[in-house]
Amino acid sequence: MKTAICYYSRHHGNTRKVLDAMAQEGSVDLIDVTTRQAVRLEDYDCLGFASGIYGFAFHKVVVDFAQQYLPAGKPVFFVYTYGGAKGTGAKAMVTLAQEKGCPVLGEFSCKGYDTFGPFQMVGGIAKGHPDAQDLEKARQFYRQLCSRRQEGTQP
Repeated sequence: MKTAICYYSRHHGNTRKVLDAMAQEGSVDLIDVTTRQAVRLEDYDCLGFASGIYGFAFHKVVVDFAQQYLPAGKPVFFVYTYGGAKGTGAKAMVTLAQEKGCPVLGEFSCKGYDTFGPFQMVGGIAKGHPDAQDLEKARQFYRQLCSRRQEGTQP
């Protein structure tokens, strides 16, 4: 299954660590949405969108990218990391996917080291995350997603 995961990962690179683990499982192209690349998302079998949680939701740059470039009807999944709370997670992305007629295959999330805002004063939260167990769960999520796609089933 040829997959592209469009992502935003800054600060501690938590989201990128999770995506690198997933990419070990198959044919995955990682696309940083902050760099302008000539990319044809319609050429992929499946699309992922990934971000840390900022202000309780996906980073705006990922949502804007998906709004502009997500082809109608393309199967999608979402990946996110968070320090304290998931907030609304991928809710805005799920809504956008539904508006474009894209089947949502699932979501993966895990804790990520966070020193943003007031957390900096206490040395951060979710230290050590994503850890080896989180990364194995990410690989397992992607393997299961690929398996369901090959079988023609969806969650």
